[in-house]
Amino acid sequence: MGMSAEDERAASPRDEEWPEAEKAEKLARGAALKWASGVFYRPEKLEGLGHYRRRETQRNSSIQSRLKSTVQSYLEGVSTGLEQLRSAAQEVQSVCQDLGAARWALLDSADHFQGLQQMRELMEEHVQLASVVQVLPQIFSVHEVFSHILQLLHGQHLLEAHVELMMVEQLRDDILSQLHLRGLSSAQATVLSYFSGLQELNESLAKQLWDIVGSSLQLVREDPVLFVTAVRIIEREEKIDDTLLLEATFLPPGRPKGWRQKFYQVLQDTITGAHFHAPRMDAEGPGLARHLAALQKDIVSELCVVKDLMVQCVPAHYNILSVCTATYHQALTSHLQEILQEDLDKQGLFLILEWALRVYHSPEMMGHPDLLPEVDVSALGPLMSSELVDQTERRYVMKVKASVFEWMQRTLEVEFKEWFREEEPETDHQGFFQSALPAIVMQMLNENIQVASLITDSLQQKIYNMALEELEAFLGRLREALVQCGKEHQQDRAVPKYYISYLLAVLNNNLALSNSVSSLHSNTACREVPTSLQAALDRMQKKATQLLLEELLLDLQPLCLQLPSRKWLSGSQLVGSMCEVIDKYAKDFSRVRKPVCTLLLAETELLVASQYLRALLQRKMVCKSREERGQLCQRLLQDATQLRELFRGLGLDRSQQSLEAVFALRELISLKDPALLSLEVVGFITKYPDVSDEHISTLLDIRGDVSKEVRHVVLEMMAQHPQVLPEGYRPIFSTILVPVPELPFCLRKGKCA
Repeated sequence: MGMSAEDERAASPRDEEWPEAEKAEKLARGAALKWASGVFYRPEKLEGLGHYRRRETQRNSSIQSRLKSTVQSYLEGVSTGLEQLRSAAQEVQSVCQDLGAARWALLDSADHFQGLQQMRELMEEHVQLASVVQVLPQIFSVHEVFSHILQLLHGQHLLEAHVELMMVEQLRDDILSQLHLRGLSSAQATVLSYFSGLQELNESLAKQLWDIVGSSLQLVREDPVLFVTAVRIIEREEKIDDTLLLEATFLPPGRPKGWRQKFYQVLQDTITGAHFHAPRMDAEGPGLARHLAALQKDIVSELCVVKDLMVQCVPAHYNILSVCTATYHQALTSHLQEILQEDLDKQGLFLILEWALRVYHSPEMMGHPDLLPEVDVSALGPLMSSELVDQTERRYVMKVKASVFEWMQRTLEVEFKEWFREEEPETDHQGFFQSALPAIVMQMLNENIQVASLITDSLQQKIYNMALEELEAFLGRLREALVQCGKEHQQDRAVPKYYISYLLAVLNNNLALSNSVSSLHSNTACREVPTSLQAALDRMQKKATQLLLEELLLDLQPLCLQLPSRKWLSGSQLVGSMCEVIDKYAKDFSRVRKPVCTLLLAETELLVASQYLRALLQRKMVCKSREERGQLCQRLLQDATQLRELFRGLGLDRSQQSLEAVFALRELISLKDPALLSLEVVGFITKYPDVSDEHISTLLDIRGDVSKEVRHVVLEMMAQHPQVLPEGYRPIFSTILVPVPELPFCLRKGKCA
């Protein structure tokens, strides 16, 4: 199994030369040892050693035979390759020799090639001259062709004329192209001069074409042949333009003609000129309405012609219907802007807004069944921008505002004159006084709001806001007129004759206006009356109520001047006379609708109570005895009861009356023990917190039996119980001023008497 020393020495040089072989041999030996140890690990297995040796010997012989065969095949291939390389080297050497010989042959023939170049140039010149000779008859006949083309144009044989014109242009362009390629620019001017008639013919043909295009809408209805001919000629010229632009070597004069673009321009100019460059129309209502109606009719009619007829006369890529639709749309946009630069009245502004925002897109115009679905202006944008619409709406609102102000002013003047009529105001079916003012004002405002709602919600809202502002201003002017009427009445109570009746009519009118304001807006969510307008309505109602109460006060004052007096105390019919006056006014108040009627009664009752208390406190009567004090209390009870029952009979509940203060005051006067006054006064000021110290002092004076000590205690008690007016309290004593008691004059270091 081991290697001998000689084998190792023999293998050493080889191993140094082939280290991979040494590694492979070691691996093989290791594998063999591993295999042998696995097979012969038992002694009895050594019996089969001979068998294994023979098998491995046969195997090695087979491997060696295959190796020898492979090496032999490889050596034969190497031999064949070397032979082929040797043959290739010989062939390359032969080719190099042949190339060298060809090079020397070419060098010897260089002089002969120069002669061939001259022959080539002569040949090219001959070809050119032959071409010139061929076109000479055409060149000489150019002017004759010009005359013939002109005749054809005069006879409107446009297709034939254009064919000959193209032939002449082609001839000229070919000649110019050759001159351009040879750099003979100086000769081009001569050629252009010779063919100068082409420019005139082109212009003549173009003029006829544009005249035809300008009349296209009429021609396609009557005789579309001419229009179709014009389109065919334009398309021929477009193809020639495209071809020349693609070649990009030489561009003849007058190219590209761009006749298709000119076709669109002429068509657009025709549409614009026919409808939108008319003389300035009347900016006042009817003239503008007729103009817009004519535009609407003509545009729909012409678009129908384009859709049904013209589309069939032009190639599909012209998109003629879309072009015409866009032209009308853009022209209308500019035209409306021009119209809006005029000083239009409100009717004109409304017509513009209605036409642009409603009519234009409606089935009456661009949404006409005959135009759908091919015509679609939704992608073209609005006729009026949102900024222009808002600006126009504001102008319209200002015009309407001026008109509303004028109408309201006239209505106010008529109303003011009616107040001085020699007859009572008119009444409704229930007998309530009224005038036509609320109906006129609300109808005017409502009509303007309803008209605006036909356009846009934004315009409706603008008019609605304007209407409320104008109504508020109108109420202010109406109030001023009412004040003026009151001043004239103060100078002469006989003027106006039916002063009270018209004041009552004003209250009914004010109530009608207040009830009608919320119905101005169609949207229930937007019907809330603004605070400022409600305040104006309240001020108007208060002023009319104030004038009525002043009139009532003038009739009551002569009676109140008799309070208090000994005659009154002894039992006169003074309060009965007051009740008659009040009852007379109450009958007048019944001509006013609720709740204003109830308010008038409540204000009247408050006025009567305050005047009664004022007379009692300002012209105080000091009771000289208990009997006189009892007599005063009895009179107060009778008067207050009579007045209370009167107002209760008129529909004013006891809880709503201020006359209860008279009953409370009577209780203070009728109290038998003055020492208890402090407690009673505290209860009194709690119920009537607007009572002052002066009021209480006056009441104590009226009793006539209150000592200084009791007075001091009462006033101290009041100081200890300051009162705050509760919310909703109706003051009664705060409006009554009583004279301040004079302080007694005191000597220094002395006691007051």
